[in-house]
Amino acid sequence: MEQTNIRNFSIIAHIDHGKSTLADRFLELTGTIEKRNMKKQILDTMELEQERGITIKLQPAQMNYKDYTLNLIDTPGHVDFTYEVSRSLACVEGTLLLVDATQGIQAQTIANLYLAIEQNLTIIPVINKIDLPNADIEKVKLEIMNLLGCEEEEIMSCSAKTGMGVKEILDEVIAKVPSPLGIPDNPFRGLIFDSFYDEYKGVVVYVRCFDGQLKRGDKIKMIASKIESEVLDIGVLQPGLVSKPNLETGQIGYIVSGLKDVTETKIGDTITLSSADVEPLPGYKEVRPMVFAGIFCKEGNEFERLREAINKLKLNDSALAFEPEHSAALGYGFRCGFLGLLHLEIFQERLKREFNLDLIVTVPSVAYKVSLQSGGLKKELEAKLKSRDDFASESLEENQVIIKSPTDLPSQNYIEKIEEPMIKADIVTPKEYMGDVMQLVIEKRGEYINTEYLLSEAEIDQRVILHYKMPLASILTDFYDKLKSISSGYASLNYEFVDYQTADVIRLDILVAEEPVEALATLVYKDEAHKVGRKIVKTLKESLPKQWFVVKLQAAIGGKVVAAERLTAMRKDVTAKLYGGDVTRKRKLLEKQKKGKKKMAALGAGKVDIPTDTFLKILKK
Repeated sequence: MEQTNIRNFSIIAHIDHGKSTLADRFLELTGTIEKRNMKKQILDTMELEQERGITIKLQPAQMNYKDYTLNLIDTPGHVDFTYEVSRSLACVEGTLLLVDATQGIQAQTIANLYLAIEQNLTIIPVINKIDLPNADIEKVKLEIMNLLGCEEEEIMSCSAKTGMGVKEILDEVIAKVPSPLGIPDNPFRGLIFDSFYDEYKGVVVYVRCFDGQLKRGDKIKMIASKIESEVLDIGVLQPGLVSKPNLETGQIGYIVSGLKDVTETKIGDTITLSSADVEPLPGYKEVRPMVFAGIFCKEGNEFERLREAINKLKLNDSALAFEPEHSAALGYGFRCGFLGLLHLEIFQERLKREFNLDLIVTVPSVAYKVSLQSGGLKKELEAKLKSRDDFASESLEENQVIIKSPTDLPSQNYIEKIEEPMIKADIVTPKEYMGDVMQLVIEKRGEYINTEYLLSEAEIDQRVILHYKMPLASILTDFYDKLKSISSGYASLNYEFVDYQTADVIRLDILVAEEPVEALATLVYKDEAHKVGRKIVKTLKESLPKQWFVVKLQAAIGGKVVAAERLTAMRKDVTAKLYGGDVTRKRKLLEKQKKGKKKMAALGAGKVDIPTDTFLKILKK
């Protein structure tokens, strides 16, 4: 096949702007999928994607149209899956920037556009959903022209649902997207941009072929991992695996090499022939997890199954990071790093559905950078923390450690300062909600940077982009829900990590019957410690089963109690056997019971076993 007849492109957009629906129309129009096999969002192969109506995984598909081979990569739209988008864009020469005619440009549209510009891709702007009654095509065109600096005639319009204008988009892709570069006579060089595990085939990798060609039976090696293997099967994705005799320069396809160990293939690695000596391709920027949570099995004997499941998902989700963790309350599990809360939620759901695991997930937290007083900390503690720092990619100074769990935080006496991760948040909102949005961000400790207008200030019904610097921890729990609520669902958020900044953070310990419960310790802002402590002890009071003695529930910072509750003792009805008679008999039995309770309290509080569902109520998001 001639390189000049190949076009590699992807679709980028904000979540729910119609990427997968447009991909469906492409597959239908080009006859890649027969009408009888057609269904909605066919490239969203996961049950979870179909159910939620969102794309989680990038998905390649090859189409044949007018003597051309078109390789499409459908991408996710949510901020948590930006890494999937960046990997897709490294494999293509052009992209369709899709904008919903009813919603206009959103935060993730802008973020994905910048990713495409960084890769020097040909960008074709497309307005979707033009058939809807509330579509404002002219206004959206102005926003796109303002953002891209393009001419009005360069903007395509379509309705992915009805198929209107879809053929014209494919013609535009052929006309504008350049054919792939690469030297067919050079040794084979391909970039691994995704992979998955198949029970029968083993590890299947998706590759973009940059130079040369690869045939079935060829001996190959991975440059970074130095693993050598043989090509057992090779082919393209239409969108299922379709076997072919070879892969040529410019093509996108899959390779089955018979590797069974999921750790042997690395996303971003370069594949070449065993006998060749080639320069590795640039690969991808190492992704840095932002949100951390503990994942434990409800049944302790399922730990090995959990390890195996996480390893398999890691192959399919290169943004995931994990390390083993032990909790006194929850047993053995893993501390996992994610790009955001949706990433965590999807990961948790996939473990439950695909591997049938019953899980406990602790409250999400961020990684703090702790500077220790020189010579103040014992060497063994420092070594313990550094050894656990498997997935902190930032360079640390000698007296610094990364804390991903409150239990790792050393005593306050050893700490010089604690720094928290800061993000740059871009919020796109209609002008009338601007005041409420600003108020919310200020409450969440945001620092104002500036405001941009999507259209000129003279335009009515316009939207603004608010730029803020704020702590990542502030957006972890309910920020997104509140943002949607105060803006009637119109505001959208995109964020990226910028740096670490000193924060007034302390460890809040929870004591049950005067014994600290390690699993419930949490890192909080000093001025919020009382509020958070009250909430936790109140939840404990409501959900802990009563004991035969009074149980003290306390939230403490060091030796100082900041919030407390008492769980009253369980009482046996000692007067049940009485039937009438003098009231003094009843009083005598109650006094006797009171003395017994006092004696029990004097002997010691006793041990309180906290049931799993109580842990869940406090530790769950």
